[in-house]
Amino acid sequence: MQASFTASLGRKFNVPERSFGGLDATSTAKLIAATADLALILDRDGIIEDISISSSHNFPDMLEGWIGQPWVDTVSIESRPKVEEMLEASLANNTSGYRQINHPIPGSFDLPIKYMLHRLEGEERMIALGHDQSAVAQLQQRLVETQQSVEREYSRLRLAETRYRLLFQIVREPVLIIDGTSYKIREANPAALDTFNDAEKKIIGRSFVGRFDSQSKAAVEGLLDEVRSEGKSAEINAIVESNGEKVRIYASSFRQGGQFYILARLEPTAGDHGLSESNSSLSVLIDKMPDAFAVTDADQRIISANSAFLDLVQMPDVSRVKGQPIHRWLGRTEIDFRLMMNALKEQDVVSRFATAVRGEYGVSEELETSIVAVDTNGGPCYGYSLRRVPQRNLGEVVGGKTGLQHSVEQLSQLVGRVPLKDIVRETTDMIERMCIEAALELTEDNRASAADVLGLSRQSLYVKLRRFGLQGSENGDKK
Repeated sequence: MQASFTASLGRKFNVPERSFGGLDATSTAKLIAATADLALILDRDGIIEDISISSSHNFPDMLEGWIGQPWVDTVSIESRPKVEEMLEASLANNTSGYRQINHPIPGSFDLPIKYMLHRLEGEERMIALGHDQSAVAQLQQRLVETQQSVEREYSRLRLAETRYRLLFQIVREPVLIIDGTSYKIREANPAALDTFNDAEKKIIGRSFVGRFDSQSKAAVEGLLDEVRSEGKSAEINAIVESNGEKVRIYASSFRQGGQFYILARLEPTAGDHGLSESNSSLSVLIDKMPDAFAVTDADQRIISANSAFLDLVQMPDVSRVKGQPIHRWLGRTEIDFRLMMNALKEQDVVSRFATAVRGEYGVSEELETSIVAVDTNGGPCYGYSLRRVPQRNLGEVVGGKTGLQHSVEQLSQLVGRVPLKDIVRETTDMIERMCIEAALELTEDNRASAADVLGLSRQSLYVKLRRFGLQGSENGDKK
């Protein structure tokens, strides 16, 4: 048996008769089995007569069953045209080029084999030499999966960057990103450009320190040095050089891509829109007022507050309340605050509105608040004056009906503006509180007797007392 190994080779053996003439059939079979992972002996019609299988294959029993079957019946549907073309080319030209053929394996992936088909000279039989491509296919599959994973991660990062970019652009506070080494401005949002009265192309790449007047430059540079060296957030007051505006600079550091950056946020400290941070007579007087006082922006977020307000809400300093919504502490319930806002929209002034303040640590106090709305160049702002009120005698409130009538009038104004269930809940809470206060008044603060009068268990009464801020002394029971 002599084969012509000419397919796809640059040259053939010069004297194959001398090189391979001594090989017998057994030696030739061993040679073929050693050079191919899978070898098939086919008749003229493409019927598999014999098969050689490498020991590395995991499906020897299944492949043994191919003997006696047409080769084309052992391949997948998309590989059948390739097999037919190879058979025709081998019969016409004694050989065919390499083609990858896929064999379906039940319960597993297709087995990819790269075949070359030769017709044995002087015979009608053909030999298909196959090389297993499973390792290549697995690498290709891993490459595709890795590429998809990279694309998904890139898409996620791009979406996150888009969100942060959008937030950076629409935030109303001036925000800048500064190079941590040169202190040059790398990015600035529109609010920062407005603050410095400059265009983006003129401010990017320029010194951040140079944006401030001569009296503030040393302090600003010291702030950046402190943030860079200690890695902690810091803040100072400064004056913008272009327009003389007083601002407070809040600076913090971060790293990105191995580079050190500083995030600077600017906040006006004086102007049409809030209390001045300077030691002006007005700010000192307001801070020393016995009544609590706070200023909020259009979104009801606190701009400034005096010491009495901090005492009421149980907060240590004004920086802890700035930017927080005032209804976090003001109002017995959400509907209570809505009622104040509705009255403010109609009149621009609310006078002596009876409500309560909820301290940060759970202490609740009754108070009266007066609110005024003012339109400024920076937009509307609101001033809140809060005054503690002594506990009124419940009999006076119920007997005179003044407080009850006033509350009913307030609730009636909400019809059409607030859902009925909210109005009913508020009314129920008001009546329940009045009844508990009346029971405590009648029993001289004897909680056990008050619970009996109200038809409640003592534990239920304690829960309601805590809910309405009426718990008072923990030793209120009298024997």
